[in-house]
Amino acid sequence: MSDTSVVDDTSAPDSYRVTAEELRQFIERYERLEAEKKDIAEQQKEVMAEAKGRGYDTKVMRKVIALRKREPDDIAEEEAVLDMYKSALGM
Repeated sequence: MSDTSVVDDTSAPDSYRVTAEELRQFIERYERLEAEKKDIAEQQKEVMAEAKGRGYDTKVMRKVIALRKREPDDIAEEEAVLDMYKSALGM
């Protein structure tokens, strides 16, 4: 069977038939994205290591990054509840 031949399944409708080449392309695209994701994660680690080396608190930086992804109203609501809980506990 060649790389571009159709998978032989006479009982399957045409919509379910795939070529080996198309399948290979999807898999290879996914694998490339996985490799890129790994490279990006490594670069993120390097950025944090550099920041830590310059004296920044990377744990707090990660919290700031997470906050920047959220909606301001959600943050305000969470902070109000947190303040209420802290007050109830005398903190």
